[in-house]
Amino acid sequence: MKKYYIKNLNETELKSLIRRKNISSEKVFGVVQKIVNDVKRNGLSASLKYAKKFDGFSSEEIFVTEKEFAEAERILDPKIKSAIKKAYKNIYKFHKKQVQKNYSVETLKGVVCKRKFIPIENVGLYIPAGSAPLPSTMLMLGVPAQIAGCKRVIAATPVKDKIHPAILFAAKLCGINEILKIGGAQGIALLAYGDDKIKKVDRIFGPGNQYVTAAKSLVSIDPNGCSIDMIAGPSEVLVIADEFANPVFVAADLLSQAEHGKDSLAILVTTSEKLFDKVQSEIKNQLKSLPRRNLAEASIKNSFTLIVKNPVEAIYFSNLFAPEHLIINTKNAKRLADKVVNAGSVFIGEYTPESAGDYASGTNHSLPTYGFAKSVGGVSVEMFMKAVTFQNINREGLKNLSDTIITLAETEMLQAHANAVKVRIKK
Repeated sequence: MKKYYIKNLNETELKSLIRRKNISSEKVFGVVQKIVNDVKRNGLSASLKYAKKFDGFSSEEIFVTEKEFAEAERILDPKIKSAIKKAYKNIYKFHKKQVQKNYSVETLKGVVCKRKFIPIENVGLYIPAGSAPLPSTMLMLGVPAQIAGCKRVIAATPVKDKIHPAILFAAKLCGINEILKIGGAQGIALLAYGDDKIKKVDRIFGPGNQYVTAAKSLVSIDPNGCSIDMIAGPSEVLVIADEFANPVFVAADLLSQAEHGKDSLAILVTTSEKLFDKVQSEIKNQLKSLPRRNLAEASIKNSFTLIVKNPVEAIYFSNLFAPEHLIINTKNAKRLADKVVNAGSVFIGEYTPESAGDYASGTNHSLPTYGFAKSVGGVSVEMFMKAVTFQNINREGLKNLSDTIITLAETEMLQAHANAVKVRIKK
C-alpha cells in the first residue's frame, strides 16, 4: 500500500489521488455496443446467443420455474434461511420509513398544486453472479421495490443452469417470481428493450462488472431504452482512523472491500504513522487466511494510505474523495461524522464494520461509487417511485394568476403561452 503525506501534496497531486480509473474502456464499450444493438434488433434469440457464449447457459428454461423456487426453499440450509429472513426484516424496517407522503398546497386563492408519488410500473433488478452468489443484492433491490409497490418486478442474473437457492429464497421474500436466467450486457439489453415474449422495463437497478455498467449506460441514453439507477464503478472504502483505533479492525475493514476485486479501492486516512505500520503488518497476517487472497492483495497494491495532521484534514480529504463507504474509527467518531458531506454510506465507531451495511443492519448497499456520492445517494424506495405534480385552477384562481403568467410569457416571447390565458380571461 502506497503512503502519502497530505502536507507534501500540492493541489494537482491531491486531485490525482481522488481521480478514479475509467469504469469501462473504449474497447469494452465497442464490444457492448454490438451486443446491445443485436439484442435491440433480435430480442431474446440474440440475448440467448450471448448467454451461451459468455456464461455457458444450458438451462432448458429461461425463467425460474415454480418448481425451482420450491426446490430452492427445500434444499437451502436453515441457517442461511434464518440469516436472510433477519436481514430482510431489518432492511424492510429501515426502508419503510423512506416512503414519501403526497401533499397539496393552495399557492394562491383558487390555485391548488399537488405532488403525488406513484410507483414505477415495470422495474428490472440486475443481480451479479460472478465468483459467488449475492442474495444480499436481491434483498437490497427487492425490498425497496416491494415497499414502493411496483406492479411488475423482474430480476435478471447470469447462470449456466440453476440459480443459487439463496438468491431464489431472497427473491420470494421480496415477492419476486419473475427471474430471467440471462445476465451480462445481453441481460441488461433484454430488460431495456424486451421482445415479443419479454416486456421491457422502465428502469434498471443493480451493480455489475464493466460490461454491465457499459450496457446500462448505453440503454439509458437510447430513447427506446430505459432509465437506470446509477453508473457504478469498482467498490470503495475509505477508513479514517486515529491512534486509538484497533489495527486489527482497520485491516479487516480494508480487506473486506479489497476482496471484491483488484480494481477495488481500500484507502486508509490516518493521523498516526504508528497505526499505519501496525495496519500494514496486520493486513499481511489476515491475507494469509483469505480464499480471495490474490484479488485482495492486488487491490491493496492499487490503494494507498494518506497521513494527515488532524481529523479536520482527514474529513476534508474524505469529502473531496466522496467514497462509496466511509468508516470513521476515531475517538470522537460521532462528532467527526457530523462533518461528512460526501459519502455513499457512513459507518461510525469501532464496532460498525462496513459488512454490517452490506448485509443486515438495514441500510442499502447499492451505493454511488466513482465520486458520484457528491451528487447522489444510494438505492432507496423513492428511486422506485416517481413524483407527479398536479394543478387544479378555478376561474378566480386563473384571474388572480393571469397577469403574472402573461407578463412572463411575453417577456420570453412565447405569445401562444400568453394567449392560452387571455382566451380564458376574455370568456
